[in-house]
Amino acid sequence: MPNYRRMRVPGGTYFFTVNLLDRRSRLLVDHIGLLREAFRETRRVRPFDVLAIAVLPDHLHCVWRLPADDADNANRWAQIKSHVSRRLPACEQRSRQRIDRRERGLWQRRYWEHLIRDEDDLRRHIDHVHLNPVKHGHVARACEWPHSSFPRWVARGVYTWEWMGE
Repeated sequence: MPNYRRMRVPGGTYFFTVNLLDRRSRLLVDHIGLLREAFRETRRVRPFDVLAIAVLPDHLHCVWRLPADDADNANRWAQIKSHVSRRLPACEQRSRQRIDRRERGLWQRRYWEHLIRDEDDLRRHIDHVHLNPVKHGHVARACEWPHSSFPRWVARGVYTWEWMGE
């Protein structure tokens, strides 16, 4: 079994990619309210700041910052995934291994994590988050995607509505 090593930095800022198991699914945007609820509830119990997020049909990207004395991303993701999984009817196909482990077949077990190193790295990853719906062909411009923190960044004056437009 692989030995995954995660950077555990209290108060760290991280970029994540979290995928559904079925990459053809639209579950995340079809149940966006449930995902928002999962984030709100998790943040209430285990605070963190979401700096940027884009939710696509089958995966999401986000950048978040942990409290100064906390380095636990894994339990936050477990809580978010569990919240969503417990509230959706079980209709997905599951492998024998997932059935034996009493796991749903909604999420990929692992997620991609990158510790943000500096301000330039942060800017590049926030740009990546907001451009991802364009990259995947869901919209022509970042401002057109409804499931993103892009409008918050426009309001702060970081981007214009025309940013990276045609």
